[in-house]
Amino acid sequence: MIPAAGTTVTYATGATSSRGTVLHVADAADGRTAVILDETAFHPVDTAWPDQPADHGVLRSAGSEVAVVDAVVGATQGDGLLLGPDVPVRTGTEGWTFVVAHLIEGPAPAEGDVIDVFVDSEHRAALSAGHTACHLASLALDAALADAWRKDAPTDALGAPAFDALAIQESRIVPDGSRDVYRIGKSLRRKGFDPAALDDLDGLAARVDARLADWIASGADVRVERDGERLADRRTWVCDLPGAAARIPCGGTHVASLRELASATVAFTAAPVDGGLELVMTTTTSRV
Repeated sequence: MIPAAGTTVTYATGATSSRGTVLHVADAADGRTAVILDETAFHPVDTAWPDQPADHGVLRSAGSEVAVVDAVVGATQGDGLLLGPDVPVRTGTEGWTFVVAHLIEGPAPAEGDVIDVFVDSEHRAALSAGHTACHLASLALDAALADAWRKDAPTDALGAPAFDALAIQESRIVPDGSRDVYRIGKSLRRKGFDPAALDDLDGLAARVDARLADWIASGADVRVERDGERLADRRTWVCDLPGAAARIPCGGTHVASLRELASATVAFTAAPVDGGLELVMTTTTSRV
């Protein structure tokens, strides 16, 4: 039985191993089995905003080991378990219970079994570096485009006009990097953004890179603040940058300090789309 509180998650603190009890086992798509534990260090793909992919790793119990081929958010209102894209609500929606579903192939454990979870720590570290660099790049991009606004606009975590939040269409974290897609159309222009600011993409990249270099050189501490330990509880990325702490709601994993990053750089491409422009920012980071 799945308790109303849902899964306790420990990945936000950097944990890459955990021990939990099997609460539920269910059939999933393509012959896979979903294993629900009361506690896990495994980071799943979020349904509403699937920016960070699932961890890699294994489940071990009683001398046996099975690979986790994917991990997704599951949700229930007490009758039936929905998985991944079938979940119709955002994580945390009142009246729903949210869990981490470890998807496996082959023999499944039984309810009540005690399971050890082991996450591939190198893959986690690469995703954490990519996710932290993604947040830094979004803030640096906002700052670099601050003069492109003809009207007052909502601001980001550091007080600059929030281009990233207003224009973002898709964000994907990859090992040691990210890819962010922005749409510059009529809606953004009505809000006061001048697309001419994107005429010199090399110059824009240079300004973003310079700010990223300064921030990384500061060696600022990074942490994830949590309202609780459950999957559905709100989490916030906090980075103590020089002059101000940046705070961004985020359910992903991150480095503990910018001292773990050697560098981060961005590259831009742009292409016309119906009624506007699509801008892609690719961020690449290297670790110490």
